[in-house]
Amino acid sequence: MAKRSVLNSIERKFILVVGDLVVVLAAINVFVNHGIDKEFVSLDLKTWMFVIGVCTYLMLAYILDFYNLEKIAKRGYAIGQSLYISSLFVFVVFISAVIFFDASFWRIPLLIFLALSPIQIALWRLLFSNVFRIIPTVRKVFYVYDSNSEHSLRENVEYINGENTNTFYKVKLTHAMDSESMSVGKKTVYDALEKIDTWILNVKDYNQIPRRLENLLLESILKGKEVLSYTSFYENIYEAMPIRSHYHSFYELLQLKNKKIRYLQVVFSFMVNFVLSFFIGIIFFLVCPIVWFFNLFLNRGPLFYTQLRVGQYGKEFKIYKFRSMVVDAEKAGAKMASKNDTRVTPFGKVLRTFRIDELPQILSVIQGNMTFIGPRPERKVFVEQLDDMLPFYSIRHLYKPGITGWAQVKYKYGEDLQDSIKKLEYDLYYIKNKSITLDLRIIFKTITTVLFSRGV
Repeated sequence: MAKRSVLNSIERKFILVVGDLVVVLAAINVFVNHGIDKEFVSLDLKTWMFVIGVCTYLMLAYILDFYNLEKIAKRGYAIGQSLYISSLFVFVVFISAVIFFDASFWRIPLLIFLALSPIQIALWRLLFSNVFRIIPTVRKVFYVYDSNSEHSLRENVEYINGENTNTFYKVKLTHAMDSESMSVGKKTVYDALEKIDTWILNVKDYNQIPRRLENLLLESILKGKEVLSYTSFYENIYEAMPIRSHYHSFYELLQLKNKKIRYLQVVFSFMVNFVLSFFIGIIFFLVCPIVWFFNLFLNRGPLFYTQLRVGQYGKEFKIYKFRSMVVDAEKAGAKMASKNDTRVTPFGKVLRTFRIDELPQILSVIQGNMTFIGPRPERKVFVEQLDDMLPFYSIRHLYKPGITGWAQVKYKYGEDLQDSIKKLEYDLYYIKNKSITLDLRIIFKTITTVLFSRGV
């Protein structure tokens, strides 16, 4: 079996996480066994310091996008983020030991932990970045497709090579599945495959793959080559569904035939809605008088803005927001909001920047029309247009709409119907892969969006 020479993005991230954990665990070990006075060291202290330290580091790394392979390839970014995140990590560990265990410390080991831990993590990240500058980082792809999809060949190849992201895959050879020719220039497909790392298949019926091509595929598998369907590739890399592929039926795309009821997911969703409704409800009622006061001087007109949106099973419901636009914003008809929308008032920009305008949606959650996590509800006029354009659009209405969702944290603010089509890919991915882990990722990413004012 041939030895694989190239690591894909998931394997690289795994190596990065393992390396981070080794450095973090070593740092915590120095802190616990050498930095704290032995009089205060106990099994409980050791256990909690390791748990708090590892969880804190991984949470900060995730929230601050520390495992983005494109960003960490830039040395300046890698070092800067390493020092920033690891400094927060050592501070939290130190403060936790002081608050929860009232420990006393040996100065030199404590200073070594506080000062050298960030440097060690930065050096490890720098080493990781430099190693992948030397060894091969891009997998060479053999792309197999149906000849009647020639019109979408260029677009699909561009997605494999990378659309605004580094996929670490590069199409080197394409082949129409039902083509009689098995040659590429002067070479046969068999000869050309020797330098190929990955097969990506985008075919309608796998039972129709010609015997000669199937034999080559099986030989490649036995040689350790990677074999992916186009849907699997797209889903893994972009964390979205390829609705423009045209090769997947309604049932195949979402796996609705085998959909299971996950009771743990139901309980988790209920708890998230209950807890967040309580806390955000308090924030909403505290903020409401402040927004009302500034609204009198900077945004004259009604405090709230209401609008009908399409919810679960296509039923319309009323959504509430703090008004951020001029009173007659839709005098000329329904129009999607854009990044530099002139209808937004100066005070409205402040509300939007910090997502304060979204707080009244808690009322829709309390009424049972929305949840915190799910596809964003859209207006009926746009839903009807998108239904005509996309056969999969109404699938979004299988679940209650959410205040935040996978499409919101993964894609920019939707300004037109084309953006809505792109966001549908993320909504379908969420519906297919809905899980507690994915919901937690959405919650963490939403927090960073609010804290760092990302997006519109």
